[in-house]
Amino acid sequence: MNTDTFLEEISKVGKELGIAPTIIRDEELRTRGFGGIYGVGKAAIHPPALAVLSHTPEGATQTIAWVGKGIVYDTGGLSIKGKTTMPGMKRDCGGAAAILGAFRAAIKQGFKDNLHAVFCLAENSVGPNATRPDDIHLLYSGKTVEINNTDAEGRLVLADGVSYACKDLSADIILDMATLTGAQGIATGKHHAAVLTNSAEWEAACVTAGRKCGDLVHPLVYCPELHFSEFTSAVADMKNSVADRDNSPSSCAGLFIASHIGFDWPGVWVHLDIAAPVHAGERATGFGVALLLALFGRASEDPLLNLVSPLGCEADTQEGDVGRDSKRRRLV
Repeated sequence: MNTDTFLEEISKVGKELGIAPTIIRDEELRTRGFGGIYGVGKAAIHPPALAVLSHTPEGATQTIAWVGKGIVYDTGGLSIKGKTTMPGMKRDCGGAAAILGAFRAAIKQGFKDNLHAVFCLAENSVGPNATRPDDIHLLYSGKTVEINNTDAEGRLVLADGVSYACKDLSADIILDMATLTGAQGIATGKHHAAVLTNSAEWEAACVTAGRKCGDLVHPLVYCPELHFSEFTSAVADMKNSVADRDNSPSSCAGLFIASHIGFDWPGVWVHLDIAAPVHAGERATGFGVALLLALFGRASEDPLLNLVSPLGCEADTQEGDVGRDSKRRRLV
């Protein structure tokens, strides 16, 4: 599969839902400042892209953005993977795939709030134009990143995606989903995705939603004040890979993404690393679709999704039949 193939799938879903995707691609990515997505995918025959499906119903009270890592194949780039770790990297678009499936289902079930699905698509290839370790990229956030590992590419494309969701889409809630780190399977196991978030309420909600729908989730340590120094660079705002791989690397990888929104951003940011549960052996599991539907069920017209959602219940009890414009009934 390549980026063209994934864009075709996005267009099919958009056509079914009556939504025309927004697509920024190839050299336009570079000229508009998406140095992360462009830098990762520029060596591939099929150029990288940022694609967005937007659902904006009347009466929406908040804006939600789901941002998916869509690395359609990951060789590791010039920091190339070995012969035993490269097979299976067709699944490195699992986060974007889950978001596409969940977006389709959510809209068909009557999603009441603004929902944007942001797809960060690239093929991490080896070639004369490939990013080199020591290169410095300027990302959409305005921050510079010194590349010390081209195989830590997912966080680069997601950094551009979440920054776009913040700056251009004005999202109140930004959730990114990705097959981000091999260390996730060590941290939370093969069956539980890892969640990292700036909100204790949303951390608990992810765990509860996972138990209710079967897409299990377990928290990572969220501590940017102790972990983000792993990315210290002498020549840029940060490096893209940690100095010490024994210091909670899955948490650090998520913090890299958050830094491109800003640790002082007042909204809700949720990062889901689904590297292990996205597959069972050599087959895909579809992990993430049910999780997103359950987690955001309170924004759905579907009574079952309302029932399983862990968010909003307490507010409903307190507010009774107050309309949707009440902030106490918002997911945030």
